[in-house]
Parts: sequence; C-alpha cells; structure tokens
Amino acid sequence: MSETILKPEELQPAAELARKTLEQLDAILLGRTELHRLVLIGIMARGHILFEGLPGLGKTALVRTIGQILKLDFKRIQFTPDLMPGDVLGTHILQETSAGKRELAFQPGPVFTNILLADEINRASPKTQSAMLETMQENCVTLLGTTRALPQPFFVLASQNPIELEGTYPLPEAQLDRFLFRLLFESVDADVLDQIISGRRRGELPAATWQMERGELEILFQTMGKIYLPRPVSRYIARLVSATHPGSPEATAPVNRYITYGASPRAAIAIAEAARGHALLNGRPSVGFEDVKAVAQPVLNHRLILNYQARFDRMTAAKLVAEMLGQLDETGLNLPKDVELAKA
Repeated sequence: MSETILKPEELQPAAELARKTLEQLDAILLGRTELHRLVLIGIMARGHILFEGLPGLGKTALVRTIGQILKLDFKRIQFTPDLMPGDVLGTHILQETSAGKRELAFQPGPVFTNILLADEINRASPKTQSAMLETMQENCVTLLGTTRALPQPFFVLASQNPIELEGTYPLPEAQLDRFLFRLLFESVDADVLDQIISGRRRGELPAATWQMERGELEILFQTMGKIYLPRPVSRYIARLVSATHPGSPEATAPVNRYITYGASPRAAIAIAEAARGHALLNGRPSVGFEDVKAVAQPVLNHRLILNYQARFDRMTAAKLVAEMLGQLDETGLNLPKDVELAKA
C-alpha cells in the first residue's frame, strides 16, 4: 500500500483516462451514468461483477462496449443446465503427433480471455458453477494436475435474471463472495427510450470514438495502487464490515434481528479497493469516508445472509446496509449526532 500521497501531476493522467472511458460509455449506452461509474470502478479494482436484471436491458451490450473501449479480448458463455465444466475451462483431446504418436493436447476453453461474460450464470449446475471458483480467485485453471494462468487482466462479468427461477440454481455463498459488486440493472426512463428508438435503428450501438491503449490501462492500474488509504478510513471500513455480524459491538438492533451471517474479510478488501477507485474517478489522491459510503452498498448487498424473519418482514440487505451507514459513527468516538467535527 502506498504511504505517500500522489501529486496532482501524477494523478491527472489516470483521472483523464477514466474520464474519457466514462464519456465513451455514456455516449454509447444511454441513461446509466451511475452504473457506468461503478462498472469502471470494478474494472480498476480488478474485480468481478454480477449484474442482476431482466432480459433486454443491455447487459451484454455494456460488457461488449467495455471490451471495445479497453481493447481487451471478450468472450461470452450462455450458461445452461447442460453446460459442463469442460465447456468453460477447456478440455484435453487425443491428437496424433507428426511422429505418429498419440498424446493428449489441451484445448483452451472460453475462460481464457480478458473479459468473460457469463450470461445467466445461475442456470448452470453447481458442478459447472464450482469450476468458476478457481478462475475467479486465483486467475488460473487446473486440469489433470496442470495449472495454467489466465490472460491478464481477467474479469468475470456475470448476469442473472431475478424473476425466472425455473431451471435455475442459486449461486453458492462462496461464489457470490468472489464478486466485487452486485449491480442492479433497472429500466431506463421514457426520455432515454425516446432517444434510443429515434436515433438508433434496430438498437444498433455507435462505435467508440476513442479506445484505451494497453499501456494506458497499465497506467490506470498502477495509479489505483498508489491511491492512499488513511488509517481512520481503513478503521471505518473494518468497523463497517464488523457491524454486519450479529453480536458484534458495532452491530445494530436490525442486524441482530435479521442477519444470520455477516460479510467476510474479502468484503473489507473489496470496499477498500472500490473506494480507491471512487476516489480516483473524483480526482482525489486519497480515500475519504464519502468514497467508502459510495461503494459499500454494491459490495455488501450480496454478502449478507438474511434469516426467515427478514423475509417475513420484507427486510432487504440494501435496507440493512443503508441503516448501518446511517448509524455507524465515522470517528468511532460515539459522538452525539448533533456534534459536527471541525474541518481543516
């Protein structure tokens, strides 16, 4: 972790690259400015993202556009109940060599790419879903005792349909925890729909007018690693994640009432990295409490395991996270709410 704060001239090139990327996303895909910011933060944090939304809202178009702007290899897998691990990871086939001998040769699967769109990932069987665990955490594939590294950078951008539950398998908690964000894809308003149907025949997307070179992407990643995380903010993240666990000193009454299991240490790491990305997008060389609050919701909303009482009372993870953010004192001093800290 960087112990020095970046100078403006060191931060500016990466901030400009991020700004140009967002401009392209907003121009090509209309009406989702805030979603685009979170997706770019996830990319800069080298995290995987789970999209949840109805069909036809543009999830695939968004992932394709990101690959086009960043000049990264893109592949798509349509997950189905009969999809096998070999269809994702690759397989060995028997081939005859030039010397006339037969040997097993590895044929890489679609996971060997930079951006993998796992479409309707919850339609695959648990056996196939488990094949994704190693790729998402270790960025490699192990078959027949041989481990092969995946191309870098590597991102899984997965989607799932929240309403069609027939023929689906809920993602296991271990897999959900490997997604940095869970982002909700909601419908756009009438004005945006009007722009789409009046300016884009058959919904065709315009081509990107600017693309990021590989060296520029490395600059973005390197600058992300130098965004400073102050100790008070780091402590706030730790307390926030601890507050998701029933019985902890930071836990509120709703947490103790509705949550069975809280977020893992991986969630704290995810909040810290995503907060760095949010600070970079806003041109700041260090992370503030406002950056943590901006990314806490998409990091935590799929990591809290609620009990049956929460379902009965229609309590959601999003409501609980909002309640924790409102109740948790940033300083840890438990000051009265009407006391404001003096700003330097």
